[in-house]
Amino acid sequence: MVNLGLARITALLKQTPQTWKAIHVAGTNGKGSICAYLTAMLRANQISCGRFTSPHLIHPRDCITINDNIVSESKFKHFEDLVKRRNEEQNLGASEFELLTATAFEIFESEKVEVGIIEVGLGGTLDATNALKHKLVTVIAKIGLDHQSFLGNTLEEIALQKAGIMRKGVPCVVDGSNPKSVLDALKKHAEETGSDIHFTDPESDVLVWKLQDGLEPHQQQNLACAHEAFRLAYPQHASATDRLVSAARNMVWPGRLQWLSIEKITGRREPVLLDGAHNPQSSEVLSSFVRKHLRSLGKPVTWVLAATQGKDVLEMFKLLLGDGDSIAAVQFGPVDQMPWVQPTNSAALLDAVSKCGITISSQFDASTDVRSALEWASQTSKDGPLAIAGSLYLVSDIFKLLQSDEER
Repeated sequence: MVNLGLARITALLKQTPQTWKAIHVAGTNGKGSICAYLTAMLRANQISCGRFTSPHLIHPRDCITINDNIVSESKFKHFEDLVKRRNEEQNLGASEFELLTATAFEIFESEKVEVGIIEVGLGGTLDATNALKHKLVTVIAKIGLDHQSFLGNTLEEIALQKAGIMRKGVPCVVDGSNPKSVLDALKKHAEETGSDIHFTDPESDVLVWKLQDGLEPHQQQNLACAHEAFRLAYPQHASATDRLVSAARNMVWPGRLQWLSIEKITGRREPVLLDGAHNPQSSEVLSSFVRKHLRSLGKPVTWVLAATQGKDVLEMFKLLLGDGDSIAAVQFGPVDQMPWVQPTNSAALLDAVSKCGITISSQFDASTDVRSALEWASQTSKDGPLAIAGSLYLVSDIFKLLQSDEER
């Protein structure tokens, strides 16, 4: 289960020097993409870097990359065992996320990276990643309502949890498209902390300006955050605009507005849209993309949907679904090393759909069978638009299915 606090992670890392500097990224939505953009910019300038993001999509070690390559199985196992041994010897009772965070920090030290790009797991103040010793820059992305039972029930309360990653004398980049009340709360906290705050504006960012035709609005915001953080961390490389444009253009972040082939699973030849939108704010972004790229074809959308227990599925579905759409509801499988994460029952998902006030063309309860959900959706949509959404854990199950079919 989730057990926030820094005592256990601090004890785990007591013997671990942190000779590398960190860019620490918090926020409700966009954190992972900002981390991916930063990795691309650092690598384009030959700066050695590690990246730690969550959740994993196939295996826990996917969370940890060195110079944009997933850490090897043998290296991951070596340091995971070392950290677990330490946990047992000191009887710390560390959570799986704390063990994974400590493993990442050990690997970064072993690989002698210059900088680590670290995504906050949950919140900020009491998140395990906040045990970082040497922060170059902190980043706070878009803030929305999510994980309220841990972080607070208003955007301002949640913002203050995220603001806990700020440090005295360390600049903090904030997504300027956040509501004014959030920006004011963050500004006040920065003044109290002694952190210099930088609000981003995509319209005045040269990288966004050069790439804007190929970017959705939220991608422009994420890129502006990453670019400002890079500029503050490495001012000596900030003028290499063409190199940074190329890096940003070629950045790939799986499971976010990703066009994917599921032909190996269902025989469907047309690509499907895969997105991990899992709260109302990210669903709004996905809805806008679907309206522009899928609904413009004049055909209803067929959906494969899942959700984690506790998510506001009614609000999400109201944003995503339209009259005439078809829906396959499914439950994602067990999440490796995160047994407390449970899917919403597929029947409960369809019940939420019935309360959206829209007319559904057809629906299917796939229960726990992701493959049958995809097969039904492929048959129902024929060659029309098909989207898979609602949870990054469903995204993970799709990738695992594709991998197992390739290995046959």
